[in-house]
Amino acid sequence: QVQLVDSGGGLVQAGGSLRLSCAASGRSFSDYAMGWFRQAPEKAREYVGEIRPSGSTYYGGFVKGRFTISRDNAKNTTYLQMENLNPEDTAVYYCAANRRFLKISANDYWGQGTQVTVSS
Repeated sequence: QVQLVDSGGGLVQAGGSLRLSCAASGRSFSDYAMGWFRQAPEKAREYVGEIRPSGSTYYGGFVKGRFTISRDNAKNTTYLQMENLNPEDTAVYYCAANRRFLKISANDYWGQGTQVTVSS
């Protein structure tokens, strides 16, 4: 069974850091784009960023250098390192995987989500 498992969320104070992990199983994802979306209550899903099979990374405009996505293909795991968090980053963060590049809705695989809460 192919699945993505998100982990690493939690409560952090403004200015703090968190690292999210997305552990994939059931197949190799080295040829997939892997990345993250987030969704806050009563807001639309938002693109956080992705890392493509080539290793190139792309980020949403709000990131402004605070987040870094990396992957360890040997562990089939993708990471989202988040620095200088602020309360506006509070959301459920979802890992996603798709051939070539991520899409806002129709990705092949999704994680279950992990809650990130940033207190002021």
